[in-house]
Amino acid sequence: MLKIIARRVFVAIPTLVLVTLIVFGLQKILPGDPLLTMAGEERDPQVLAFLREKYRLDDPFHVQYLAWLGNVLTGDFGNSLRTGVPVSTLIAQKLPVTLQLAVMAIIMAMLIGIPAGIIAAVRKGSLTDYAANAVALSGMSIPNFWLGIILIMIVSVQWRLLPASGYVPLTEDPLQSLRTMLMPSFVLGTALAAYLMRHTRSAMLGVLTSDYIRTARAKGLLPKTVILKHALRNALMPIVTLSTLLFGELLAGAVLTEQVFTIPGFGKLIVDAVFTRDYAVVQGVVLCTAVGFIFMNLIADVLYILINPRLRHPQ
Repeated sequence: MLKIIARRVFVAIPTLVLVTLIVFGLQKILPGDPLLTMAGEERDPQVLAFLREKYRLDDPFHVQYLAWLGNVLTGDFGNSLRTGVPVSTLIAQKLPVTLQLAVMAIIMAMLIGIPAGIIAAVRKGSLTDYAANAVALSGMSIPNFWLGIILIMIVSVQWRLLPASGYVPLTEDPLQSLRTMLMPSFVLGTALAAYLMRHTRSAMLGVLTSDYIRTARAKGLLPKTVILKHALRNALMPIVTLSTLLFGELLAGAVLTEQVFTIPGFGKLIVDAVFTRDYAVVQGVVLCTAVGFIFMNLIADVLYILINPRLRHPQ
């Protein structure tokens, strides 16, 4: 298994290098000059010249890229062009927030979507199946920001059960932190649960018609054993793939949800950086997000091997 994981890591390296090249290159074609903002209202030519020399903006593209990449490999993402704060510090502050939101959202999505998909597949064509599909379609159609506002009005304003907005670090007050993140994670989780439900239902329907499932039923095994032990395990492959990709998307930052609930995560950070042309922050956040996607794909490969023992001994 270690050889398979090492092979996946080796394949991921060129992908990561290509991502760094794209991230750095696209910043160069964006309109506007961030140095004009840094130089202040007077925009003294001497100050502009100093800043261009400091950030090596007059160097050729490949020289700038290699210098930036070398710094990134040492953990130095540069400083924010707007505030002067190291980008690594900003990422260290925002990443735990988005990570907590993503973990809670994906847990809610799996707790809702996978059981609903299994029940819909087992009771195909029944009223339960139609109801589950209708709810899933509604979950895909309802905008997250609208659902968030409705929940704030009902749960926070009328019922006063949960905080309407804000964020409390998990290390300061775990209970209050979970209370503040419960509604935004539910908003994100319901949308993801709809996709998980549809994929789980589709995968289960394909497995339940297999010969080995009919054999298991003919042997007199309990329906619960047939569904959970035999059918679900073989249907988990596409579910694992979708779950890891959805989690990777959450790491990129749920911009609208974070804005509605005033959560200081990756989404707000990158939106502010784009509007202020803070290239260093954009590059750092996007690169961390890409690494997160690659890492989640690696996790998916490991889960594949654990779920399907045949992958441990490839031909």
